[in-house]
Amino acid sequence: MEVLEKTLEVPLDEFLDRPLFCFLAQVSSDGEPRVSPLWYLWEDERIWIIADTVERSYTTRVEQRPGTALAVVDFEVTTGRVEHVGMRGRAELTPLDEDRVYRLLRRYLGEHTDEWDPGFVGLDNDRWSFIEFEPDTVVARDQSFSPSLD
Repeated sequence: MEVLEKTLEVPLDEFLDRPLFCFLAQVSSDGEPRVSPLWYLWEDERIWIIADTVERSYTTRVEQRPGTALAVVDFEVTTGRVEHVGMRGRAELTPLDEDRVYRLLRRYLGEHTDEWDPGFVGLDNDRWSFIEFEPDTVVARDQSFSPSLD
């Protein structure tokens, strides 16, 4: 993984540890661009995304065209803080790992699985897998500004 630019004041790992959305950008088979906002886990210098292989088209796009771009943005309008990480790399579908699923979901749903939305408990390995995204290049920018809102 080559970091092409790093103007963030926080380490990349610390930024990507925040429970934000990543935006998975792909080109469909008809040549049209698509973006999917998804929960993720940054681990082992990869982005891990839980993927519904039955009802979502982004998994088919990963299989057809593994070249993928991904962005994560943290934005606070009242302070003008804008932090952005953009990545280009390759994605592939890989089997779920129960421990990794828990580490990913607890970032968004909390520690206690008995309090989670039932749709996130006991994911079926025949329907769900991981999108494992390995970045080739990374741009990590602080794009903050002086806010003019009251």
